[in-house]
Amino acid sequence: MAKESIKARERKRQKLVARYAEKRAALKAAGDYEALDKLPRNASPVRLHNRCKLTGRPKGYMRKFGISRVAFRKMASAGLIPGVTKSSW
Repeated sequence: MAKESIKARERKRQKLVARYAEKRAALKAAGDYEALDKLPRNASPVRLHNRCKLTGRPKGYMRKFGISRVAFRKMASAGLIPGVTKSSW
């Protein structure tokens, strides 16, 4: 499980990216790279990292579900994810 401070930092970045998204797009379209430089660094979507919504784990993230492979396996085994069953042949 990730530290709360790390998860909070990531949430803060997401809010910042959302706040400056329109302004960044306008500046990029205008080609004003000097003004883009003056925006906060964390306003860039490149600085975001996918994390598990439940545990905050940064690795093994499954985009379709928004959770890590570990949390996915646990939930799938418990039958908490509709349409997902453990395969056997």
